[in-house]
Amino acid sequence: MTASVSDDENSIELAGLLSEWLPENDDPARPLMTLSTGTSSGYPDARTVLLSEYDERGFFFHTDSRSRKVADVTGDPRAALTLVWPGRQLVVQGDVARADDAEELWAYRHRSRYLQLLAWLNTPEFAALPQEERLARWAEFDAAHPEGTLDPPPTWAGFVVRPVRLTFWEGSPDTASRRTEFRRTAEGWTRALLPG
Repeated sequence: MTASVSDDENSIELAGLLSEWLPENDDPARPLMTLSTGTSSGYPDARTVLLSEYDERGFFFHTDSRSRKVADVTGDPRAALTLVWPGRQLVVQGDVARADDAEELWAYRHRSRYLQLLAWLNTPEFAALPQEERLARWAEFDAAHPEGTLDPPPTWAGFVVRPVRLTFWEGSPDTASRRTEFRRTAEGWTRALLPG
C-alpha cells in the first residue's frame, strides 16, 4: 500500500535508507552492482560494475567508452542496477546520462592502483596476448608510471543512473520478506510497502 505521507517525509526516509545501506563515497571498499541494459538485439544484458559513488544526482559507474555497456546505454539510456547483501537487495531503475569531467576525474583518482592501470591496459589487443607477455607488459607499464602520475585514459567514461524507482528488499528467516519501493513522480517521491 502507498504510504500517505508528504513527499518531504518520503525523501527523508529514502535518503536515510541510502545512507544506511551504502558506504560513504570516500570508503575505498566500493560495492559491486549488476548493471542491466537493453541491447540492439532485443536481449537484455547484465554485468557487474563498481558503484563509484552516489549523491542527489544518482548512482555513478565508470567504464571504457568502447565497451558494450556504453553502446547499450547510448542506444537506450535506461538501466537497472542491483546491489546485493546478505538479507538485503537494492534495485534501482533509472535514466542514464554521461557524468561531467570533474566527476570522472574524481572517480578515477579514487580508484585503486590496480583499477587505474586496468583503465589503460584493458584492451582487446592486451587480452589477446599470452599470459607471460601480459604480466611483463603490465609490470613495465606500472613501473613507467609511478603512483599518482596517471590521469584517466581518453577512453575513461563515467555515467550516472538517475533513479525513477528504488526498491529496498529485506528478508529474514523469522518472517516474510518485504519491499519498500520509492517511485519518482512529477510531484516527488511516493513510497509503497510490498510483499517480498
